[in-house]
Amino acid sequence: MTLSPVLLEMLRAYWLEYKPRRLLFPSPKDPGKPLNATAIQKQCQHICAKAGLGKKLTPRTLRHAFATHLLENGTNIRVVQTLLGHRSVKTTETYTHVSTEAIAAVVSPLDRLPDKRRC
Repeated sequence: MTLSPVLLEMLRAYWLEYKPRRLLFPSPKDPGKPLNATAIQKQCQHICAKAGLGKKLTPRTLRHAFATHLLENGTNIRVVQTLLGHRSVKTTETYTHVSTEAIAAVVSPLDRLPDKRRC
């Protein structure tokens, strides 16, 4: 996965504020252990509820959104495949969704034909 310079700055700010000793994101119950998947999912649910979002937010939906945004911005699907760590591009295709905006922006090849009504 690529590390965005914006995210890197956010992580640096987090580190400066909390000064974690061993792990960047330790378990709140046992600081010697990493944050587990269940805790991350619960945090996603908490953030979703706090923001008043109607949809369920999970790490998996964030992964789907990441892949979809990359593709919509022109990233080659093979690059997305590598970033997601998939062996098969078919697996990557299941993580991608085409937005309604992308569909609406499509120009039909028929609209590019010369106007034959004038003949």
